[in-house]
Amino acid sequence: MEEAAERLEFERAASLRDRIRGLTYLQGSSRINMDGVGDADVVALHMAAGQSCVQVFFFRGGRNNGNRPYFLTHSKTDITPEEVLGSFLGQLYEDLPPPPLVLLSHDPEDGALIAEALSFKAERRVELHRPQRGDKRAAVEHAQTNAREALERKLAESTAQTALLEGVATLFDLPETPTRIEVYDNSHIQGSNAYGAMIAAGPSGFIKSAYRKFAIREAKGGDDFGMMREVLERRFGRALKEDPARAGDTWPGLVLIDGGQGQLSTAREVMAELGLDDLPLVGVAKGVDRDAGREWFHMAGREAFQLPPRDAVLYYLQRLRDEAHRFAIATHRAGRSKALTKSELDDVPGVGAAVKRRLLNHFGSARGVRQAGLDDLSNCPGVGPALARKIHGHFHPV
Repeated sequence: MEEAAERLEFERAASLRDRIRGLTYLQGSSRINMDGVGDADVVALHMAAGQSCVQVFFFRGGRNNGNRPYFLTHSKTDITPEEVLGSFLGQLYEDLPPPPLVLLSHDPEDGALIAEALSFKAERRVELHRPQRGDKRAAVEHAQTNAREALERKLAESTAQTALLEGVATLFDLPETPTRIEVYDNSHIQGSNAYGAMIAAGPSGFIKSAYRKFAIREAKGGDDFGMMREVLERRFGRALKEDPARAGDTWPGLVLIDGGQGQLSTAREVMAELGLDDLPLVGVAKGVDRDAGREWFHMAGREAFQLPPRDAVLYYLQRLRDEAHRFAIATHRAGRSKALTKSELDDVPGVGAAVKRRLLNHFGSARGVRQAGLDDLSNCPGVGPALARKIHGHFHPV
């Protein structure tokens, strides 16, 4: 763990630390003891640095069915633990059935009202209880310790992430540390099922809710430059319409393009046409041998350059590029699978899923349907003369 931290491999160090803590827990005697309790949830809160973590342990039939941390952020600076827990309970049991007993680290705001609402939902009594002693209190304290450690890990990882973003700003001479980086990549097979993909990352890691995929509409024949142009025009053209003042938090502080000087030139042309010349652009291209770790970085006004193989910022940029590549390939594969399931029968008026299935079962393929005569179509189960004429007319227009 210490060696990984010295090499600035913070994620690996954190993973090893968690494994050490897990082994210590398994070897110890401080496990949660809930004898005599059937179904119950243990809900414990820890707050620090304007963030909260709620750790929930789920007990069913007296057995620990696992636990899960929930990380919460709140804009209100003077919010109390009672307010946070009260709001959280309403959200937690919005989709989950509440157990008869919920053990809590704090008395939630409007606790009596929440208990009444949960009882109404469960159609039986639900008790909210903050234990003061005994095994139940020990269970809550254990969950609260887990909440504290989970939040400390998240804050530490956020600090490390911020340090990496500051390193990116220094490397690329950015005017300020970016709070959002967007990475673009394309995926296709000889021009077919072409998709563009965009991922985003910030101080808290990947922003998966911001990921976007673009089905290529205009660029043809594997024109990678044309695909990149189309994706950037659609992404930033729409952004300008929705937020022309660029006041929102969906604008990137850095745009990374998977590719070399050619892709970068295309991206710069698009940004210039849109009046976004000030958006920092960097092309990331693998070397001649295609080995990860030997990437070349391309920027306007600078010679292409590389970073030392063990550089922490290089490792971070590789992760961003690899995530964009993974998302682009996954998007392409999903689109290709959808295209493979599409049939020319989908375009025939009046042919729904059931009729399509009967036709394929009867004739063996869409080609067989297309070549079938009017009488043959009429004799297909579930088709009939009127629909047969529509189908035959579609494939054999007069």
